[in-house]
Amino acid sequence: MSNAPTTALLAVNLGTPDTPTAPAVRRYLAEFLGDRRVVSIPPLLWKPLLHGLILPLRGGRSAHKYAQVWLPEGSPLAVHTRRLAQGIQQLLPDWRVRDAMRYGNPALRPALDALAAEGARRIVVLPLYPQYSTTTTASVEDVVLQWQQRHPKVKVQLVRDYAEDPQWVAAVAASITAYWQQHGRAEKLVFSFHGIPQRLADAGDPYPQRCEASARAIAAALGLSDEAWTLAYQSRFGRERWLQPYAEPTLWAMAERGVRQIDVVCPGFATDCLETLEEVALGFTATLAERGATMRYIPCLNDSAAHARALAALATAQTA
Repeated sequence: MSNAPTTALLAVNLGTPDTPTAPAVRRYLAEFLGDRRVVSIPPLLWKPLLHGLILPLRGGRSAHKYAQVWLPEGSPLAVHTRRLAQGIQQLLPDWRVRDAMRYGNPALRPALDALAAEGARRIVVLPLYPQYSTTTTASVEDVVLQWQQRHPKVKVQLVRDYAEDPQWVAAVAASITAYWQQHGRAEKLVFSFHGIPQRLADAGDPYPQRCEASARAIAAALGLSDEAWTLAYQSRFGRERWLQPYAEPTLWAMAERGVRQIDVVCPGFATDCLETLEEVALGFTATLAERGATMRYIPCLNDSAAHARALAALATAQTA
């Protein structure tokens, strides 16, 4: 064990149900929606609503959606995250590289425990959220800080944001360019990011500014004019106001103005998942077709070599 790596990288994605079934989805959503970082309603009010109404209603519907995008090896998010970690491991042979999920399996706390038990004395935690938000990165940080207090001999470093990291930006731009070289370029490129409630941004969450920074950096790397691209937010939940413009109405408005072909990319997601595959690639495409327009979805970086290289460089920069 003396020659075993003492430095580790833990790549942390959001999470996924273990199976595309209603019970598994309910278990996953109970953990996800039970996080105060995700839903800030006081627990005494929120938990009865969550367990009495939302989970029973959403469990079956969400399971049907997951089933539409499920891969033979499992959830797309889990499969791509695992393969991405394996790709990074090949680039960092002197490290231990693992993947974990903030919600669901493999769970974050046990993953940290396992690395410490294996002899890791420095752990770089890389939340796979390029743009920092209190709803995502900060939730990972909460767990990491609690764990660090119980393991003071292990040095833990968190990558908080890589929204404008040059190598990551170049990887996203190259993936879009490769898609265009194979399929041709649409009239308009839309960057679709996961939304958050507007009140969080009003309270100081920098997420919208970080999304805008990513979009502008990628557009610049592609050499696009301001008229050639736009930014929007998807995956709104509940009735309150979220970040705008909303993605689907934005796409509809483009179609109504006569734009016949639109490309959509989701650079806020490290790997494809329910929101990119079912909501965007299937859902948005279908509703735009009803309006006489063609929408094409450009996949996430997933486990591409360029993605692995960019994240490996981010990790090693933490220990330089």
